[in-house]
Amino acid sequence: MEKRPVQFFDRIKTSKSLPSLPQILLKLIEFCNSEESTIKDISQIINKDTSLSAKVIKMANSAYYGVPKRVTNINQSLVILGQNAIKNIAISASVIQAFSKVKDNSVFDLKVFWRHSLMCAILSKLIAKKISYASPDEAFLTGLLHDMGKLVLWVNFPKEYADILNSSKGQWDLILVGEALHGATHCEVGAWLINRWKLQSFMADAVLYHHGSADRIQDALPLVKIIYVGNILCPKTNKEDEVKFGIAKYIFGFETSEVEEIILQAEKDVSDVAQSLDIDIGTPDVSEKTVSEKDHERQEDLIQEVKDITLFQGTLQNLLEAHDEDSILKVVQEGLHILFDVKNVLFFLHASERNILLGKGMAPAKNNDPINEVTIPLQNGKSLLAKSLLQRKPLDSFSDSIKDKLTILDEQIIRLVEKDGILCLPMIAHKQYVGVIVLGLEEARVSHLTDKIKLLMMFTKQAALALQSNYLTQNQAKLIQSERLSAASTIAQKIVHEVNTPLSVTKNYLAILKRKLSEDQPVEEEIRIINEEIDRVALIISELSDFSELKIQPNDPLDVNALLSNLIRIFQESLILKPNINTHLKLDPSLPAVMTDKNRMIQVFSNLIKNADEAMSGRGNLCIGTRYISNYIDDKINQVADSTQGHVEIIIEDDGPGIPDTVKAQLFEPYITSKGAGHAGLGLSIVYNAIKELKGAITCESDNKKGTSFKIVLPIAQHQES
Repeated sequence: MEKRPVQFFDRIKTSKSLPSLPQILLKLIEFCNSEESTIKDISQIINKDTSLSAKVIKMANSAYYGVPKRVTNINQSLVILGQNAIKNIAISASVIQAFSKVKDNSVFDLKVFWRHSLMCAILSKLIAKKISYASPDEAFLTGLLHDMGKLVLWVNFPKEYADILNSSKGQWDLILVGEALHGATHCEVGAWLINRWKLQSFMADAVLYHHGSADRIQDALPLVKIIYVGNILCPKTNKEDEVKFGIAKYIFGFETSEVEEIILQAEKDVSDVAQSLDIDIGTPDVSEKTVSEKDHERQEDLIQEVKDITLFQGTLQNLLEAHDEDSILKVVQEGLHILFDVKNVLFFLHASERNILLGKGMAPAKNNDPINEVTIPLQNGKSLLAKSLLQRKPLDSFSDSIKDKLTILDEQIIRLVEKDGILCLPMIAHKQYVGVIVLGLEEARVSHLTDKIKLLMMFTKQAALALQSNYLTQNQAKLIQSERLSAASTIAQKIVHEVNTPLSVTKNYLAILKRKLSEDQPVEEEIRIINEEIDRVALIISELSDFSELKIQPNDPLDVNALLSNLIRIFQESLILKPNINTHLKLDPSLPAVMTDKNRMIQVFSNLIKNADEAMSGRGNLCIGTRYISNYIDDKINQVADSTQGHVEIIIEDDGPGIPDTVKAQLFEPYITSKGAGHAGLGLSIVYNAIKELKGAITCESDNKKGTSFKIVLPIAQHQES
């Protein structure tokens, strides 16, 4: 008995009617999810399917990716699209391939097949929720696939399978016998296909045993039970209601009223789904019917909707994984392209404090994107975008009633998207305005998208929820940080009060010691340095109670080169810099004095030098350089390019292991550190705030090969430069 199914599956495997793409799809997913896979590995898989390869390259060359040079190979495409897009494209291609050639007739009615599958999926999900199963969506997907074996048998053996269906007269026990005599039951074929696709193993088990006996199912794992009962409760399963209710009670302990409620809800849901998707899946009373031309059109629509829903779920997963506003908008942009074939997309986000819509650039050079300059007031509600958001409904510029009322701003946005017109989709979450998505469309495509408006608005709703969730998360993080700073300030006030007394005592004893020593004693310079450092400590702790707002002392001319040289000497003599740290000073001798706060600069340089020393773990190279720049302009720190006539640049770099990527994004925020216990993570926050208060700028470049480099730029007062 085991050889016959193996031989039978070999026949299916070699059949031209069995879709080959799912195997490629699942191999792709495996490689995309593997941290060890390379672009070359993924490229080799894609190149095995010419259709998929062509679609990937086509998407890479699309306008919204903004690639200046045409992409000609898969490697470049993968770099541009990313793994999530690859998975979505692969899912799309596999669904189309799997269902595009399926034809039905009066014997095998696809309307009945899909109604039963959708009903089983919905019932399974409702059951899963009722028993608190961990993954109701997994139950839904398994229910949707539970009879997939029938489709495979029909596609590969249409004549033989038609004979089985005709001779069995709808009796599923006879159908199973006929299938087994032919080679394998649809349960075995479905489980084989799921295993072949390398889906979750218990899904295959649930498909395999969904026509088993209740006694055997009773001891099975939850997913097997769920699909079994879900299938039993479907209409047209040749079971009396009393039997269905009895099985549901036996397996899960459900009372009759509970089962009736589940069935009623499922029947309502399946009708709502069919109505919203405009799909005719027949009625529960109609089981067999001659397939008309319209039925074939509906079948094609269903195939397309299955593809859309599958892609939609993949895109929603990507939205859940997006970690900031930019990545959320990129996923939305990518989803609109893949799901709805819309390439020209603009985003306008709602700024609640000003009650306006702000353009959000998504081009590669997004800082220079002209959309960033566009602001749309909501108060007067004249713009099409404002009307869409205020009226909470999608609006397009093609309607006769709207076309003549477009504002100049609307016409400018239409020119910006370089299409015939626009469709505005309002983003609203929990009754709060989030923004507007603007789709640039050719007039001929408007009716096509109108047919999908429910799915489109569902997608827009999810995008709005993701953006609002990110906004709330960011605000909560800021609130927590503010509370931490406030708490730290309160503690710091107590520390200041307690520390000032021993500092004063120490200074008094140093004064006594100095008087006892003659002026030519060699330690006099060291005593002077100790006094200065004690004064600096006193100044620092006096500001601890309000360290989030550093107080800058009156500015005096400062010789930056001399200050750096003295600090290095003190750090070396006091062994703050380890003996095996090689220090290289490249100081510009023409460097002019800077009007700044000396104590604050000591604090900045001390923190950076100490960080470099700790990063190199006792061995390495510390390079410190200065130079004078007469007119410094840099895109990254252009706030320094003000009315002053010159700038001083200080670079402090080490050849340590670099800063982890997880820390880089929040480098200058308080309490962020990669050094572990014993480090508060305040040093770089203090450095950043000090430089900012001094009207300067600081940037950082770091990687694990070259180490870390901090660049500070300070303005020079005009009278000093002369």
